[in-house]
Amino acid sequence: MAVYGWNTECLVSEDVEIIVIISADIEWRAVRNLVPGARIEISPFGEFFRKSIKSGNQQHHLILIHGGWGKISAAASCQYAIDRWRPKLLVNLGTCGGFEGEIEAGTIVLVERTIIYDIFEQMGDTEAHIAHYTTELDLSWLREPYPQEVQKSLLVSGDRDLHPGDINGLKRRFGAIAGDWESGAIAYVAQRNEVPCLILRGVSDIVSEKGGEAYQNISLYEESAKNILSNLMQTLPAWIERADVFMN
Repeated sequence: MAVYGWNTECLVSEDVEIIVIISADIEWRAVRNLVPGARIEISPFGEFFRKSIKSGNQQHHLILIHGGWGKISAAASCQYAIDRWRPKLLVNLGTCGGFEGEIEAGTIVLVERTIIYDIFEQMGDTEAHIAHYTTELDLSWLREPYPQEVQKSLLVSGDRDLHPGDINGLKRRFGAIAGDWESGAIAYVAQRNEVPCLILRGVSDIVSEKGGEAYQNISLYEESAKNILSNLMQTLPAWIERADVFMN
């Protein structure tokens, strides 16, 4: 089913205002299925396609790009997209794992802070190294009311699925309620390039100290990811309409 408000005509111009990064392979497949007729192009990191979108009274040119999973691909593809297209806004849509008792499956997290937690420093100050890669997202350009119900929160990022043995420690140490693989790298790169960044992640599955409901059950994650990306793509035009970065 096509996403409402999207122009199915392919764009060839490099006049791009918005980059939408989709990280995980399963997430990207879900997005491709939502936008039929897209002319697929290839970057060094994966596929991308160009679209226009009507938001309010404005027409915006976007590129949706498969950035890849994990911090390395996320950071590299983010910098590539910024260098090539010089967007006014960078968006990351995707999924995250929620902590049992802190957040419900299906909740959309509007990320206002990212922490890369899987840094293990044994020669210096671990807290200082984690602080170096912690990013505060300035969302002052994003007008309320938001177009859908969200939970504003920090997100912890690591190059690993959430380990059940780490859950209680992440809660105590950071006040974390959910985690993913890529948000920390994307937020960090966007901030260094002074590009406004909107990260929206839906809770696809719940993890506790006893285990994760999607672990050894990838079909659960696939179905959740499909539903979450459909939700986020449907509301993306309304999110863009609330972005003051296009005023000038």
